[in-house]
Amino acid sequence: MTKVVKIGNVMIGGGNPVAVQSMTNTDTKDIPSTVEQIEKLQKAGCQIVRLSVYDSECVDALKKIKSRVSVPLVADIHFDYKLAIGSILAGADKIRINPGNIGAKWKVEEVARVAMTHGVPIRVGSNEGSMDESYIKKFKSKVEALVYSALDEVNVLESVGFKDIVVAVKSSDPVETIQANEMISKMTQYPLHIGVTEAGIYEDAIVRSAFALGHLLYEGIGDTIRVSIAGDPVREVGAAYSILQSVKRFEGPEIIACPTCARTEINVEELAAEVRSELINVKGKVKVAVMGCVVNGIGEAKGADVAVFGTKSGGVIYFHGKIISTVNRDEILPTLKKLVEDHLKGEKDEINKNG
Repeated sequence: MTKVVKIGNVMIGGGNPVAVQSMTNTDTKDIPSTVEQIEKLQKAGCQIVRLSVYDSECVDALKKIKSRVSVPLVADIHFDYKLAIGSILAGADKIRINPGNIGAKWKVEEVARVAMTHGVPIRVGSNEGSMDESYIKKFKSKVEALVYSALDEVNVLESVGFKDIVVAVKSSDPVETIQANEMISKMTQYPLHIGVTEAGIYEDAIVRSAFALGHLLYEGIGDTIRVSIAGDPVREVGAAYSILQSVKRFEGPEIIACPTCARTEINVEELAAEVRSELINVKGKVKVAVMGCVVNGIGEAKGADVAVFGTKSGGVIYFHGKIISTVNRDEILPTLKKLVEDHLKGEKDEINKNG
């Protein structure tokens, strides 16, 4: 089991639930836009948010942003160790540095000393773009280069007594990502942040991330995750939870939907997205089905706790194996949410009853 590391009010490692991360793509110095995006990420369920800190003005902005949001913030630092120190002093909940691009060993050590004084963890992030060329030349495979690049940086942090560390080894190749994390998980007890870096546009990113992260999580590897998608980062959060749910590492509403056909009487994709959004903050195990028609829907939704079958005017509502009502389109969401709450309350009551 990995070591526990505290990032703001979020605990990762040590058997804690896998935490979902994302990263803003607004200019950090544009404080209103960045705060707005952080709030959207948090509303979607993001538990830790990373921001680029690329100059001293970003450090000043970080301090102001920190005062306006409640989610833990990670300062993403490249090249300048002074920005890392400034971010710690500005209130960052974690610092992310890449081995090979901060510079001399003494600079990393100085960052570690300041972080230790202020109780701020450091994530060591190793990827092909950040590694010193010597690692590529020294090792036979990129996987080994990624792993030892990260471990050498960990050793530098440990040399000054710093052990509040999170480790990430990422490749844009999903197989390399799997192999690197499998390897490093046997060599360190620090919590692992897992993800496929530069995963691509939406469809490609989803497939690559689901393959690599799902594989690792199923093996019990990974304490916090990010699904990297080019574009709106809010989409990353939903994808992360879908992966976690698929490998039984998160208990929340599971939304299933039919692929649609000529019998479909409602916009299934649109309604399913609305249902997901409506239930985003619901905690507990429940399966909700959104089906395009009554013809096939009843049979296909047998495994669901709650379901809606589309009709021209709204939907037929199904609960625990029985059709219970017919509602208009504008009544579907509140009806489903109430039934989900009833289902979860019943589950809780049953647990309490059985001790």
